Amino acid sequence: MSQAIHPTPLVQQVGLPLLGLTLAVAFWWVAVYFLGSQSLMAGKFSPENTWTAARELASGPDIWRHAAASLQRVAVGLALALLLGVPLGLLVGSLSSVNRLTSMLFQFLRMISPLSWMPVAVMVLGVGEAPVVFLLAFTAIWPIVLNVAAGIAAIDPQWLALANSLGASRRERLWQVTVPAIAAHLLTGIRLAIGLIWVVLVPAEMLGVNAGLGYFILDTRDRMAYGELMATILFIGLLGFTLDWLVRWAHRRWAGL
Repeated sequence: MSQAIHPTPLVQQVGLPLLGLTLAVAFWWVAVYFLGSQSLMAGKFSPENTWTAARELASGPDIWRHAAASLQRVAVGLALALLLGVPLGLLVGSLSSVNRLTSMLFQFLRMISPLSWMPVAVMVLGVGEAPVVFLLAFTAIWPIVLNVAAGIAAIDPQWLALANSLGASRRERLWQVTVPAIAAHLLTGIRLAIGLIWVVLVPAEMLGVNAGLGYFILDTRDRMAYGELMATILFIGLLGFTLDWLVRWAHRRWAGL
């Protein structure tokens, strides 16, 4: 009886993802040269033009300057969301009265698209960095609050009872029991927050700023540099994937401790 052939771990972890990327590029090429053969614009978005533009962008300062501006906004928005979201999540998870008071309100607010606040943010905060950072922070705060609250709810009461029996102070209970217990939930919230921020970032950077990947997308469109436009889109995906991978790596490291 013949034995079933199972892919090796290397094939599963490296070969299959590379095959998926290769098929995606092949479909892209077919879409440009066959499905879009009657379009005068299709060829401008070809893999070849994109690759040429990507090499030129990588060797110049523009894409890196805009990426640095975007990453700075992401960092500030995420930091504000953490400063507000972690304490709020601790309150929601620890006090049932606060949970009942805020549950419906938070669920309602998080279902409003952050981009719908763009006109309000501009009218209140003006044009520039402030409304962009506000939108990013508003986007990121909800997964952080909800995951921290879920982490608090998942703590085994016996841990807290043991800490109390040992005479632990409130600060010691916080840092020795609560923080380690919610760390995995917090990292999950941060991962979700970064994913949402990265989706909102590009349209948010069309609010009048003069640097950032969203601004650069508009700039390439206005210059009709379609190869650069496609290269920037792919670069945004690569950068977002890298950020997500870093958070997943931190989550795995923490879970393995």
